[in-house]
Amino acid sequence: MLVSIIICTHQRERYDDLVEAIDSIKIQSYKNLEIVVVVDGNKELYQNLIENRIKVDKIKLNEENMGLSESRNRGIKEAKGEIIAFFDDDSVADENWLKELVRMYEGREAIAVGGKLIPKWLAKKPEFLPEEYYWLIGATHKGFSEEVTEVRNTFGSNLSFKSDVIRSLDGFKGEMGVKGKGLLQGEETELCERMGERFGKGVIYNPNAVVYHKVFPDRLKMRFFLRRAFWQGYSKGVMKELEYSLDEEGDFVKNVFKGVLERVKSPSLAAISQILFLLILTSTVGLGYLYRLLKARIGRNGR
Repeated sequence: MLVSIIICTHQRERYDDLVEAIDSIKIQSYKNLEIVVVVDGNKELYQNLIENRIKVDKIKLNEENMGLSESRNRGIKEAKGEIIAFFDDDSVADENWLKELVRMYEGREAIAVGGKLIPKWLAKKPEFLPEEYYWLIGATHKGFSEEVTEVRNTFGSNLSFKSDVIRSLDGFKGEMGVKGKGLLQGEETELCERMGERFGKGVIYNPNAVVYHKVFPDRLKMRFFLRRAFWQGYSKGVMKELEYSLDEEGDFVKNVFKGVLERVKSPSLAAISQILFLLILTSTVGLGYLYRLLKARIGRNGR
């Protein structure tokens, strides 16, 4: 079973991280694979990859910045595999990552499989950051299952589909996903919602399919957390407009307040800082959500 791994990249300063990401795929215990790199609107980065003869199966260039979703769609068109897996240029795969993904397709008749994302700290791990909000740094958060189970979606840096399934869905919505400085998120969630409606199945989550996601120092600043939380809430507002269920988001909020109560029962300086962080970030997500709904209502009334 051939697996196509699609890596989308945009920033020149990520070159060394991209090479490390590619190297981690080359040493996978599962060998039947191809690597497709899509460079999104950065000709200098593209030339560096070509001149340094980075050994992958395909390197494609978007002449302009199309955004993450459209870059992934470009990769889908180029892929030859029966399975299409997505990976980020700032991630490092465990050597058995693909093996564990493929095992789910072979044994569970899965149509989509995702795995666990573990933070790879490039600076000291902050005590104030609660695990419930690890998704802000692109890692699997507290409250997510620790066993193999079916879920709505996993993160796009550790998510795969049968190729005929994702092609039948026409891939990701181009208007969603990161583009330049835009932080609209939720493209994986939206795609998996459509998949669930069409095929009646979700994503099989295998926590043994591990990817390590780098956490750069600039992602540990309050400004980063607040912007990302706001845009996550905004993105959930878009999902609401599309009439998708937000039941899992409701469960997440319940889990947040459960975490607050647990920390209140065992107070410490770290626990108090995490409580404040939980309340601030949850409020920020809610603000982004309400802002999107208000913006949509004003737009409808203005017609």
